[in-house]
Amino acid sequence: MVTHPKHLPAEERRAVTVEAVVELAAQQNPSEITTAAIAKHMGVTQGALFKHFPTKEAILQAVMEWVAERLLARMEMASRSASSPIAAIEAMFMANVEFVTEHPGVPRMLFGELQRAQQTAPKRMAQTLIRRYGERLQALLEQGKAAGELSATLDTEAAATLLIGMVQGLVMQSLLADDVQRIRRDAPALFAIYRRGIEHGIGSGK
Repeated sequence: MVTHPKHLPAEERRAVTVEAVVELAAQQNPSEITTAAIAKHMGVTQGALFKHFPTKEAILQAVMEWVAERLLARMEMASRSASSPIAAIEAMFMANVEFVTEHPGVPRMLFGELQRAQQTAPKRMAQTLIRRYGERLQALLEQGKAAGELSATLDTEAAATLLIGMVQGLVMQSLLADDVQRIRRDAPALFAIYRRGIEHGIGSGK
């Protein structure tokens, strides 16, 4: 259990709550995380928790917002320092890998939200994250085509989907092996295969 001072400013308390949920999601099925478990992990009462979040869904929405903001910012920062479009794509991929390795509860929560039958605020946020990620990748892939780095006939939408799917696949393999560090170890070789494919037009539709 992680304990925190009883009296924190509202924004800091909200941030601590989000961090607690991410930590718990790395240890158990995210769908089974209760507000009682969150409060216990933080060392506060449920009443104190509900002073800052009216419902559990509000907590989950804050978590998804936290994930989207930090993951997209980290990937954008990594891509900006790259020397070419393909280097920027690799930098984004590796930044994503590092993020999920550091926060293994995040992909488990994303999977959980996206599998919900009903449309909820946290699910919409997860969908928005995936969409924005895909759009950024597509833009870089198009730049790579224009620069002559990538096959001129490459299907950039499919290539972006595949890259996102590669991260999801790495996460699933790490869960099966119960070894989160496997994501970091396997990522470079996986990207090397992906790079050869988009450079030479595999998946171009021809």
